[in-house]
Amino acid sequence: MAAKNVKRGLGKGLDALIAPAPKTSSKKTEEKVEEGQVVIVNITKVEPNREQPRKTFDEDKLIELSDSIKQHGIINPLIVQDRGDHYEIIGGERRWRAAKKAELKEVPVIIKNLTEEEIAEYALIDNIQREDINPIEEALAFKKLIDDFHYTQDVVAEKVSKSRVAITNSLRLLKLCEAVRQMVIDGKLSTGHARALISIEDPEEQLRIAEKVFDEKMNVRDTEKLVKNLGKESKARKKTESHTNESVEAAYRELEDRCTQATGTKVSISTKGDGVGKLEIEFYSTDDLEKITQRLCKE
Repeated sequence: MAAKNVKRGLGKGLDALIAPAPKTSSKKTEEKVEEGQVVIVNITKVEPNREQPRKTFDEDKLIELSDSIKQHGIINPLIVQDRGDHYEIIGGERRWRAAKKAELKEVPVIIKNLTEEEIAEYALIDNIQREDINPIEEALAFKKLIDDFHYTQDVVAEKVSKSRVAITNSLRLLKLCEAVRQMVIDGKLSTGHARALISIEDPEEQLRIAEKVFDEKMNVRDTEKLVKNLGKESKARKKTESHTNESVEAAYRELEDRCTQATGTKVSISTKGDGVGKLEIEFYSTDDLEKITQRLCKE
């Protein structure tokens, strides 16, 4: 694929995958472009990575970046992989989107030759390091690094320059139900609100409380208190149910004893709740059966 060579500085990236520093060249465009060179390519030849972990882009911030690009151009080149008929973005999709809004015809790129695993890893880490990535996408990216590359949380923390506690807390957000996750993505709930809701295991209850928090504009501390009180109510309810169940069981055992004495054979009572159950009477001979049936029929 033909590309124009250009001397351009490269902004800071992920040293492990981007090093060495970009080369410059005065070779003619027909000649093969060396890996690491900054070159200018037609923007229509650049396409996003289908495996891009980032799914949402803030429209207002894209417009701001687009306005900046109109005035100053793209300072940091896109990182791309040469796919033969097009260049696939490894890092810099946000700049590419903003450049399209700015109606640029060409963009600076650095062409890399990476394995599919390196591309996936770079795309994940590049997005994690963005300030405007939402908490759920960040957590999913951490999980993908752990699942796909078998990294430990310590390794992930080192690669993205975060503490292990931060990685653990982020991954806990994935315990939220899908509807509550979406509220976090949409900015209706902060990360603090979301963490307070994690302890609510029932998805429907979790969503109900999340909507209550949003509707009543509750702060994080009030949300934590609300969830804590729910926990106390739940424990009290379970305790009451436990006492009730124990009382019911005791009543059934007493009935079993009375029936056993009346029939002279073992009687078992089991219940499915709401007054529904089963009564079983054992007999050990035809004489037992006849005596039991006579007593039942007489009664």
